[in-house]
Amino acid sequence: MFPISDDNPEPGIPFVTWGLIAICCAVFFLQASLPPGEAELAVYQYGLIPGVLFGSTAMMDAPVPAWATIVSSMFMHGGLAHLGGNMLYLWIFGDNIELAMGRLRFILFYLLTGAAAALAHAFLVPASTVPLVGASGAISGVLGAYLLLYPRGRVRVLFLPFPIILLRTFYVPAIVVLGLWFLIQVASGLMSPVEEAGVAFWAHVGGFVAGMVLVPFFKRRDVPLFHPAQPRVFDGRAGARRGPWG
Repeated sequence: MFPISDDNPEPGIPFVTWGLIAICCAVFFLQASLPPGEAELAVYQYGLIPGVLFGSTAMMDAPVPAWATIVSSMFMHGGLAHLGGNMLYLWIFGDNIELAMGRLRFILFYLLTGAAAALAHAFLVPASTVPLVGASGAISGVLGAYLLLYPRGRVRVLFLPFPIILLRTFYVPAIVVLGLWFLIQVASGLMSPVEEAGVAFWAHVGGFVAGMVLVPFFKRRDVPLFHPAQPRVFDGRAGARRGPWG
């Protein structure tokens, strides 16, 4: 199952969500425009390196303080698939959370959950010299918030049967989609040595938990937790309003 949109319209325009997507895309294409050596150096300069953050490794001629890479790393990505997957999830789920919090609180929430995710990873490998990059941790926080605010929201997913004969889309409650996603992150983290380079599963877990913890303090007072599902019903032939394929 792969989420492609949701059926959970909220009044308002999610300018911050769109802005975050635009910034991440702009930074990625700036990275891609650099010569290979400079592109790799940029990842080491602006990505979060636990060893540098905690002082066990020195970064010569670092353009920003080590603590600042907690933020700068959120806007860098390791490849087009990495960027595309993250931006799709932010597009689908970020607008509802922004509109439930308000723009300024959403920005702070996004940065805090991203920082919590990065630190969760860094504390597990404090001497690592492998840079951590990506918006996954902050977006995991958005997913955690969505789970508490809209557990019964309908998420449109793409189902790819094996062997692939016919692609189908259908709606699944958010609690199923996001709950399964979280369990996959935990299981993957338990099965993968945290010291290895690759997907930082525990950053995803840390961001998700941080999002669930922080959302009651950041949501507007008139927005309840465990919001009921929208009363409208869509069948498999109808497009959802949210998401790039809606």
